Amino acid sequence: MRALYPPIEAYDRGMLDVGDGQRVYWEVSGNPAGKPVVVLHGGPGAGSTPVQRRHFDPAAYRIVLFDQRGAGRSTPHVSAPGVDLAANTTWHLVADLERLREHLGVDRWQLFGGSWGATLAVAYAQTHPERVTEIILRGVFLLRGKELDWLYRGGAGALFPEAWAKFRALVPEGRDPLAAYQDMITSPDPGTRAAAASAWSNWEGAAVSLLPNPALVAQYAAATFAVPFARIALHYFTNLGWLAEDQLIRDAGALAGIPGRIVQGRYDVVCPPVTAWELSQAWPDARLTILPAGHAASDPGVLEALRDATDEFR
Repeated sequence: MRALYPPIEAYDRGMLDVGDGQRVYWEVSGNPAGKPVVVLHGGPGAGSTPVQRRHFDPAAYRIVLFDQRGAGRSTPHVSAPGVDLAANTTWHLVADLERLREHLGVDRWQLFGGSWGATLAVAYAQTHPERVTEIILRGVFLLRGKELDWLYRGGAGALFPEAWAKFRALVPEGRDPLAAYQDMITSPDPGTRAAAASAWSNWEGAAVSLLPNPALVAQYAAATFAVPFARIALHYFTNLGWLAEDQLIRDAGALAGIPGRIVQGRYDVVCPPVTAWELSQAWPDARLTILPAGHAASDPGVLEALRDATDEFR
């Protein structure tokens, strides 16, 4: 992965009490006096990973990673029995970001996020535009009903029929797939929950990259990834992210004056490029780059384009 900077270790980390019985894991790497940037992981529920530090010049950036509520190293983790997600919404996460910014003594920071991380970045920036220096997005998802319809109600299944058949196999005839999977992932039966998490995660794993990528599929299939990934995603998706349809496009005027770079795969099946294009049309300070790639950051040209963006803003 030539476009990534060399691996680095975090020099500071901790657990931030954000209320509601939730403690959020955070870490900082790079230059303590550098330009602040915060990485918003996808999923929701995927958690942060060390490779995310490597999108940034460590001599120029103060790099903040954190795990959103219930994910990664944050507690309570959603895989624990009986964990309630009532206090886990888009707006709780926006508030958590503000608490983390204040805790770290950051005045303004750059936002960097892909997929669900793009949703959260746009929601945060529209709520707190005065705290944002720039925004870099990849594989844009804005949690609209038509985006969910495409991926979970049949559209994308035309491109991956064999994987779609496996995903649909657990859904009773006539039921909405999202509602059915939400029932399964919250079932009292551990076998039902495990089967649902595996099927949900494997469906996205099958569609995530431009060409078959067994390593990525294996990552999605791992139970430690699939359970939080499925449970938190279904909680958010069945509630439409606590957003009105097209809210983040409608309110894009709040981003005026914030420079943005959007990196989007032309053949992104998980998050088709129409969403990135519509956002770029509503946000004049954004520049959209569409590449012959899918959704995965490891697809051709994506890492290079992301590095171009982080280097430009350093």
